[in-house]
Amino acid sequence: MTRLTIAGATLNQIPLDWENNVTNIVSAIAEARKKNVDILCLPELCLTGYGCEDVFLSDWLSATAWEKLATILPYCEEIVVCIGLPIRINGQTYNGVCVVRNTRILGITLKQNLAKEGVHYEPRWFMPWKANNIVELAMGDETVRAGDIIYETDGICFGFEICEDAWSKNRPGHQFQTRGVKLIMNPSASHFAMGKASTREKEVIIDGSKEFDCVYLFVNHLGNEAGRMIYDGDVVIGQQGELLAVNNRLSFKPWNLLTLQINFSDRSQSERKPITDNRDRNEEFARAGSLALFDYLRKSKSRGFVLSLSGGADSACCAVLVAEMVRRASAELGWANFWKVLGYDPSSSPVQQHESVQKLLTCAYQSTRNSSADTLNAARNLAESIGATFHHWSIDDEAESYRKKMEAALGRKLSWEHDDIALQNIQARSRSPIIWMLANLNQALLLTTSNRSEGDVGYATMDGDTSGSLAPLAGVDKPFILQWLTWAQLQLGYDGLSLVNQLIPTAELRPPDRAQSDEKDLMPYAVLVSIERLAIHQRLSPSAIFQHLKDQHDPDQLKAWIRKFFRLWATNQWKRERLAPSFHFDDFNVDPRSWFRFPILSGSFREELDKL
Repeated sequence: MTRLTIAGATLNQIPLDWENNVTNIVSAIAEARKKNVDILCLPELCLTGYGCEDVFLSDWLSATAWEKLATILPYCEEIVVCIGLPIRINGQTYNGVCVVRNTRILGITLKQNLAKEGVHYEPRWFMPWKANNIVELAMGDETVRAGDIIYETDGICFGFEICEDAWSKNRPGHQFQTRGVKLIMNPSASHFAMGKASTREKEVIIDGSKEFDCVYLFVNHLGNEAGRMIYDGDVVIGQQGELLAVNNRLSFKPWNLLTLQINFSDRSQSERKPITDNRDRNEEFARAGSLALFDYLRKSKSRGFVLSLSGGADSACCAVLVAEMVRRASAELGWANFWKVLGYDPSSSPVQQHESVQKLLTCAYQSTRNSSADTLNAARNLAESIGATFHHWSIDDEAESYRKKMEAALGRKLSWEHDDIALQNIQARSRSPIIWMLANLNQALLLTTSNRSEGDVGYATMDGDTSGSLAPLAGVDKPFILQWLTWAQLQLGYDGLSLVNQLIPTAELRPPDRAQSDEKDLMPYAVLVSIERLAIHQRLSPSAIFQHLKDQHDPDQLKAWIRKFFRLWATNQWKRERLAPSFHFDDFNVDPRSWFRFPILSGSFREELDKL
């Protein structure tokens, strides 16, 4: 038999949430059976969730996963289903895919190559399996084969590359061709990054299906599974170097199924589906940010968001992402399902965009004597345009109270000439208690607005503007945010951004006559981003960075910027350690709990900077 209907189902899972995970799996299987699917592949570790982290080291997790698998088997009549779960062998955990045919387990394939760079720490939890090795395991009352297994159904041999397996130079696919494999399936937990989907399609599916002369089915997780990583829900099918179908990515639904009829003997007779996915980085950011906020909101069981809306770019970006979350999620799910998923009674909830944003987003402009009418107007204009609840109050009394107490304790007056940073910081910190109080009263998530560029150099006040439950923008740089806001105004119709987009970024913590701006305090953002990419993403030394950039800037000025970046980077690692959880949007970030770790105490690059 050369014709089979194959399918991939992306699932929005939650670590250790057995009810959610099993329900999504069973629902996807039921839909696949309705569509007469022969083989269904589900994502990597979908039964437990991929983000269980150190719980993977527990004996009980794998044992419970096996018990839950037994409850799924009866739903697998007249279909082959491939289910990801951890397997514990001799005190070691392995990353496995269990293949079930007509309610019977055929075997468990174990992952051979573990992801260990960037956001991934798999070697901490799993052991890699050796190629060509198969063992028999006593699982309850039955014996199950596990390891590097080739399966067969309806005359078609199939095998697995589990996520990182496909990115390794030792990818299993190299051996599959000689073993008669005609279908390779890749259950993955491949984190989202802007622009990554096209690279993955080319290198994994298109190139893999061509080199191995096979059909290739890739299936990814969906949504903000565990807090930081976003998964795009990609299901991609290719055959002998041709892309046949791609799933609708970044969906708000709990699961999505993509099916395709394949002729294994004649590619021209295989079914094809139109590919319409939008890969523009700005659109990807809007989609991924909306989905990440939606999942974080519902999975944390919070009742909305609270935001200190300053009138600047970062807080404006957070506000627009919440509005986009409402717009996109309600459009895909319908208003009734939208509110039901968020834990509200649909019958008493609004069914219009502005009223819904008002219910879910509360903003406050917290002014001081150093704040300008321009930022107040920008904040109010944006909040009113998207429908957010808006408050305005002054925190001058609080900041002045702290100042007077400190002057009495020190026996001297504080001045901007001698106490600049302390006087700036006390304003930012004075805003924190009351906005936290509002979040607590609303049972809401407090959004902090720190971006990656500020995180690089510690241009933020701890327990001030970094104070919050979630930092949606900490994974993207300031220039990207600035251009995205212009795009959002023009392409998404957020006219309320017009005043925000006219302003020069400033913290407004110094008196107006001191003309404070972010770039005066730091350096041009474009330069900061260039140094950041070379230093953090490409891991180059200060001298090597100078060589890369010396033709673009005055050499002495460039050296000063490089010295400033590395000095501020090294001395502010403690701030990055304390940032609220952030989303991973780009191909790298500076969150030490995900992409880039650095010591809190270090030599601060003294010798390396001396070489400049």
